Amino acid sequence: MKILYGVQGTGNGHITRARVMARAFANNPEIQVDYLFSGRDADKYFDMEIFGDYQTRRGLTFVHSNGSISKWLTVKSNRPGEFIRDVKALDLAGYDLVINDFEPISAWASRRQNVPSISISHQAAFMHKVPKRGQKFLDRLITQYFAPTQIQLGVHWYHFGHNIMPPFIEDEFQNSEAGQHFLVYLPFEHLDCIRELLESLSEQTFEVYHPDVEVETDEGNLKWRRPGKDRFHESLQHCAGVIANGGFELSSECLQLGKKLLIKPLHGQFEQLSNALTLETLELCSTMDFLDVDAVEKWISKPEGEPVEFPKDPKVLVDWILSRQWNDTQSVCEQLWKQVKFPEKVRRKLVKLTSAPV
Repeated sequence: MKILYGVQGTGNGHITRARVMARAFANNPEIQVDYLFSGRDADKYFDMEIFGDYQTRRGLTFVHSNGSISKWLTVKSNRPGEFIRDVKALDLAGYDLVINDFEPISAWASRRQNVPSISISHQAAFMHKVPKRGQKFLDRLITQYFAPTQIQLGVHWYHFGHNIMPPFIEDEFQNSEAGQHFLVYLPFEHLDCIRELLESLSEQTFEVYHPDVEVETDEGNLKWRRPGKDRFHESLQHCAGVIANGGFELSSECLQLGKKLLIKPLHGQFEQLSNALTLETLELCSTMDFLDVDAVEKWISKPEGEPVEFPKDPKVLVDWILSRQWNDTQSVCEQLWKQVKFPEKVRRKLVKLTSAPV
């Protein structure tokens, strides 16, 4: 089987999920996978060795400014003419399947050339009746048409009675011990705003990972670091807690590790607002609407979290892909949810929310 895997490159979460899948595909000689990334400048990707000779395109993306989606900058930065040319130029002859993680070029090319396509993404979960906050008409259109596929296989922290599967968390995220520092990953916030938020909390140490850090320095209680997969994961495993935007993959890793989590969602991004709503409802995170010192202090005093156990090996999903029974999403989802273990307090919350056993 030959697969083209299209991945949205704007955020690191999509790439993290693709890495997990790439390792599983690499262990299966029956599958050949080529990777296409769009939404980020080609020189801004890092730790991409596992994807081999991957392709990049400009694609379409959402531009943020000072913690919010900027509609004007988004319209200004995207080039629809180039996007259409890339869709028409992408030759899918010889591919049996396109797997898509919210990547628009491969999605529209597969539709244009009538190649079977499956969306495996967090965004696909929002096509079902799951908890949502701040979703507008335009958001619904984007969810449905930004990267359309024939089959939608959403990924979320709970299925809410739909054919949605749990996230996969790599084996490296196991049996960690809480340290003394706090990990901060707020890539949509300005560095000066993060400094203003945290420097007064001088008794605490914060490791701040941010794409705008040019020179790594230690300033008092703040350690400024450039993003890098291995070192970031090391910091995550041994931190006392995480302050982050509402991205899905990092939040999932925090849940697996039982790290307490403080979320400041990206304004104007209904997905992050909805993620915060779900986690807050299940008492799995704290939230703040803006960078608030008092909210950080209150969160620091809270106890450690309890881990949620998610599947580690996507073999069940790979076998399902090989079976070519792609319209039967229920069976693969049921198999995967049997591997999930929630803390008792979360189980009780879910029973109340869904009126069904968990």
